[in-house]
Amino acid sequence: MNTISSAAPQSVVTKIPSARLVSLDALRGFDMFWIMSGEHIVHALAKATGWPVLVWMSEQLHHSEWNGCTFYDMIFPLFLFIAGVSMPYSMQGKLNRAGVTSADELTFADKKPIYATMLKRTLILVFLGTVVNGLLQFKGYDQTRFASVLGRIGLAWFFAGIIYLNTNTAKQVVWLLVLLIGYWVAMMLIPVPGFGAGVLTKAGSLESYVDRLLLPGRLHSVVYDPEGILSTIPAIGTALLGVLTGTFLKNNNGSLSMARRALILFGAGCALIGAGLVWDQLFPINKRLWTSSFVLYVGGWSLGFLAVFYYVIDVRGWKKWAFPFILIGSNSILIYLAAEGAVNFAHTANFVFGGLIQLAPDNWQVVGQTVSVTLIQLLLLYFLYRKKVFLKA
Repeated sequence: MNTISSAAPQSVVTKIPSARLVSLDALRGFDMFWIMSGEHIVHALAKATGWPVLVWMSEQLHHSEWNGCTFYDMIFPLFLFIAGVSMPYSMQGKLNRAGVTSADELTFADKKPIYATMLKRTLILVFLGTVVNGLLQFKGYDQTRFASVLGRIGLAWFFAGIIYLNTNTAKQVVWLLVLLIGYWVAMMLIPVPGFGAGVLTKAGSLESYVDRLLLPGRLHSVVYDPEGILSTIPAIGTALLGVLTGTFLKNNNGSLSMARRALILFGAGCALIGAGLVWDQLFPINKRLWTSSFVLYVGGWSLGFLAVFYYVIDVRGWKKWAFPFILIGSNSILIYLAAEGAVNFAHTANFVFGGLIQLAPDNWQVVGQTVSVTLIQLLLLYFLYRKKVFLKA
């Protein structure tokens, strides 16, 4: 993990897309906020007030039992989508140095160091994912879970990057369709011993069978792993959707205003949501199997979220409200690792705010505790932001 110092992001409000999307950092922070502490605030508020809207929000901050999709199911794929959107921007310097306009025009010699950097990043994310799973509390090979959220992000991003570097936009769309349709066909037609073909249950799906057969160590849920081997294939499609979106936004020919781009993104998002719901009739929307319908459905919501953030922040220039999210998004890997157990924020928050929280009514003390944790996390992120210290894999 490298420590990178860079200037704080600046918003550029013009009719031509800026070199850096402040909205992307803000959306990444919005996405990560719910994992780092936001979900606990909503759960506590719902319990303290009993208000129907907060109870509904609390329900949305749990994973679906199997088929279906909640807001919480969208958090992971939204992060992967954002990683894909970032790729055309992060590659721009390399294209400029090579004197080409698109990644597929790079020579093999140009691509070799890029491949090496991408592979290094992927391996770091896979390793950090196993650390989050408890690798450093090693309890034996059989009790070690190797599949992980960070590992899937690294692998899906890597293979989407390989496709991006070697194909033009039209071929990237073809790859997206091949990945999604191919996964669907395989899941529905390849029989699983003892179950048959097209059985999309926790134990009977092809994805689960492949994990039991090939995935080393411990599976997340005994008979399947939500970050398993086969379901990484459609996850590449999620990253590719982001790549295609980033390419569209970065297109600097001036034919479309930024406001028009935001509108097109929103319309495309609605279309993908509709397509996902139609496909759901044949291949259920399912986060744990990362079904093709799930990719389209959540991809549509991801486009919608990005369209709103892009319009409000990069087009209209209204960005002050999003500063807490920018703090989180600028150091998303760090806060994810910290929130997953590397740092005991609750202990620090209780030390600083514990006396004040005890003055509140009993049913509001948990709310105070969760909010205080968020404040401590934001103070840490603000300190790092001011010092221009950002941790990147």
